[in-house]
Amino acid sequence: MQPNSTAESTIKFNKGILSSAQLLDLYKELLKPRLIEEKMLILLRQGKISKWFSGIGQEAISIGVTKSLNAQEYILPMHRNLGVFTARNVALKRLFSQWQGKQNGFTKGRDRSFHFGTQEYKIIGMISHLGPQLGVADGIALAHKLKKENMVTAVFTGEGGTSEGDFHEALNIASVWDLPVLFCIENNGYGLSTPTNEQYRCKDLADRAKGYGMESHIIDGNNIIEVYTKVSEIAARIRQNSRPVLLEFKTFRIRGHEEASGTKYIPDDLLNFWQQKDPVDNFRRFLTDENILSKEQDAHFKNEIKSEIDLNLKEANQEAGSEFNKTIELNDVYQEFVDEQYKEGDHTENIRFVDAIAQAIRQSMQRHNNLVLMGQDIAEYGGVFKITEGLLEEFGKERVRNTPICESAIVGTAMGLSINGMKAMVEMQFGDFVSSGFNPIVNYLAKSNYRWNQNADVVIRMPCGAGVGAGPFHSQTNEAWFTKIPGLKVVYPAFPYDAKGLLNTAFNDPNPVMFFEHKALYRSIRQEVPIDYYTLPFGKASVLKEGEKLTIITYGAGVHWVLDIIDEMEIKSIELLDLRSLQPLDKNTIINSVQKTGKALVLTEDSLFGSLASEVSAIISEECFEYLDAPVMRLGSEEIPIPFATALEDGYLPKKRLKEKIQQLIDY
Repeated sequence: MQPNSTAESTIKFNKGILSSAQLLDLYKELLKPRLIEEKMLILLRQGKISKWFSGIGQEAISIGVTKSLNAQEYILPMHRNLGVFTARNVALKRLFSQWQGKQNGFTKGRDRSFHFGTQEYKIIGMISHLGPQLGVADGIALAHKLKKENMVTAVFTGEGGTSEGDFHEALNIASVWDLPVLFCIENNGYGLSTPTNEQYRCKDLADRAKGYGMESHIIDGNNIIEVYTKVSEIAARIRQNSRPVLLEFKTFRIRGHEEASGTKYIPDDLLNFWQQKDPVDNFRRFLTDENILSKEQDAHFKNEIKSEIDLNLKEANQEAGSEFNKTIELNDVYQEFVDEQYKEGDHTENIRFVDAIAQAIRQSMQRHNNLVLMGQDIAEYGGVFKITEGLLEEFGKERVRNTPICESAIVGTAMGLSINGMKAMVEMQFGDFVSSGFNPIVNYLAKSNYRWNQNADVVIRMPCGAGVGAGPFHSQTNEAWFTKIPGLKVVYPAFPYDAKGLLNTAFNDPNPVMFFEHKALYRSIRQEVPIDYYTLPFGKASVLKEGEKLTIITYGAGVHWVLDIIDEMEIKSIELLDLRSLQPLDKNTIINSVQKTGKALVLTEDSLFGSLASEVSAIISEECFEYLDAPVMRLGSEEIPIPFATALEDGYLPKKRLKEKIQQLIDY
């Protein structure tokens, strides 16, 4: 619609039951982010900040939503929601430090703009991959619901973000689980330069709620009174009757996506129309016409805010810039974990690998009453491998939760549970399916502690591996994808004893743990395992056999291949290391062993190029070069996707080539 006159673009306010004091408070809150932004645009031109995503023209949404919520209710804003931070009274000095990359900023110079969160103010910032925060809001809301807290969680996205799969997944989960989430779409006309008619074809984005059985509302995002009153009413109802609601705020982005983009792609008449609907100017005019705001009051408010800006900016400018300290940077990648070891008891039983995993989950659920299990078919059905069978009856549907098929949003939900003080386990039905949840794992879970000191207390279980004729989509062992990512821990046991002790540790660890479980070992490997609860430390390899001729380093099913071959070859002098923990990696045991034997073979089930075997081989070459009596050798699967037919799978795996490789190194 194009404007016919200036009058048509004027906002119609209805103060309703709001008092003059409330209206003036809303105006001051609205004015503050506007004046800060105007100052930031000057600093940007002066080169004193590096980038700015302007929310000018959209302030009423941030202010109205934030003022509608209680101080202890979480908000998950985006780039243009400065008003969320100011309405929560976040210290301007810290905001200015954040935008300048100073040590006093919320990310200590490690991230920019609004890419941060703060538990103090219950604000959880975005990442550039926009979608995952929607699932995170689900997790925060789920934690409130499980703790019987009548609270609302509000999460923002733009109309462009609604095109992402995470939007669908998060709304679907929230609807199925009746989560108290306000999904706030700021429909501001453009995703960078792409207009809405190239983003979606429905008349209104609010219409999408029907597909989820969800309530929705369209709100004038430039009308501060309408935003505040309607969201307040909706939030109050949600607190009493937990459910999600989709809100579409109609607004416009007056400035570029970020300042360097400009606005040349916006038609002049469209820009002029929305400039006439400026939320600050129109609300000021309304308050003046209603004799609620005088020119003197307005000037006083502006001077007061500008003085606060100048004072805090001066203090932030005087702070020293961030400096690189390797020890500090490395220490902040993970949250500190004091690994209190629980010793095993004397009583054992002979159980399978799969039983050890099940015992660890049950005993950890008993020990941590804030631990929630999530995964496809894990409740009544007990999971495709029956590992969670019986847990529903013992712990109930709130803690043992079937999920829709939506790996990305469920990982995000797990992150949200952690943010709101709980623990989460996600079972990937097959480890291969983690690719659908890859983004939130590597960009959200892994980086949050380093970025703003928010841990991800999440365990992701990964049934993996070939040898069972499951083909290309149910057989991968993709641990190398994750050992590369700082912030993740990666564990891969080969025996029932290790599996139980290490999984218990994973549930205790406040950091994200990728826990790999080889499917072929589930029911083929048995061992005497302590009945009671116990833990084993990460980062400690197991020396299964000691020898002098050759060190073989492996993990998972590879351990059992080596044991079989050693027995077949009747070799007595091979040292066998089971890594167990891939990140952290026990470099000392590897180095000490190879320095003793002088020869090393690194075996992986993964295809060889870019595998963990390559990294371990590089470590040996750097640290043990003068001790080596032969080249460091690697052995892995062929560089093809994992085939289905038995003969093809056998040809793919390295097991049949292992004997020859061992002999080659011994004879070297």
